Amino acid sequence: MGFHYKYRYISVLSLFLVCLFVPNLVLGQSRLRIYEEYIDKYSDIAVRHMNDYNIPASVTLAQGLLESGAGMSDLARQSNNHFGIKCHRDWRGESVYAADDTPNDCFRKYRKVEDSFEDHAQFLTSGGRYRELFDLSITDYKGWARGLQKTGYATDRAYANKLIKLIEDYELYRFDNKNYRKGVTRKQEVARTTWTHQPYKTHGLVYVIAVNGDSFAGIANEFGFKEKDLLKFNEVPEGFPLSEGDIVYFQKKKSRADKPYFEHVVQIGESMYSISQKYGIQLRNLYRLNKKSYEYVPEEGDVLRLR
Repeated sequence: MGFHYKYRYISVLSLFLVCLFVPNLVLGQSRLRIYEEYIDKYSDIAVRHMNDYNIPASVTLAQGLLESGAGMSDLARQSNNHFGIKCHRDWRGESVYAADDTPNDCFRKYRKVEDSFEDHAQFLTSGGRYRELFDLSITDYKGWARGLQKTGYATDRAYANKLIKLIEDYELYRFDNKNYRKGVTRKQEVARTTWTHQPYKTHGLVYVIAVNGDSFAGIANEFGFKEKDLLKFNEVPEGFPLSEGDIVYFQKKKSRADKPYFEHVVQIGESMYSISQKYGIQLRNLYRLNKKSYEYVPEEGDVLRLR
């Protein structure tokens, strides 16, 4: 995530003059039980396929949720097709026909849901269309989401942004973290962190830029913060992953962007959260400024108000 504001360095001494208290936090919409049940049911197979095929489990689950409506779409219930994969020339199995890009598109039909997950993995790993995605880090769900849209997995202009929102709203990224699955303690995670960061300040907001391998726990430990305070300032739940270039604020974000940032044109792979971080705006205020509900997913080309 880029950060295009002009900034200036600040000293560590100045850093500790920042107020550390935030009374409230808006993390987003309430979760749907049917989505939670789908995640519980299929997370094991998604993790297994991550180990076997190097596809992030978060991406597999998000695609399954989105393409199948958490397993409740007609295609999923009648044909066990959870990923919306069409027949194509090389398909030799059963098929069904339904309206999509045309009134009578051919979709693959499976004997059981597990076959759909297996075919999804084979679909992504065979041929050359998605080859570049496998050069990405297994934890780079944003890069995977952008890549799936750009390489034509779906024609929806908001496809990548919808995947990212699902992954962040339902914390699906936790399934990509091998340390999480192995039960590494948060104390051990902090102990392994040796990164150093240069604090910056722009428009009155103090922040650092994350580097590869960072965590909120590690940054909090480095600067003497409580991790829970950093999570509040950045409006994320415990365990939220950091990617290289992410902004980590050391104080409460603002209600609106400072001048001259009046509008933002949405790009592929951006979420309301990433936009709120880019401009230092509280997430709930970004929704309010644009009169959007938490179900809204920004589409490439949308213009959002920042103040």
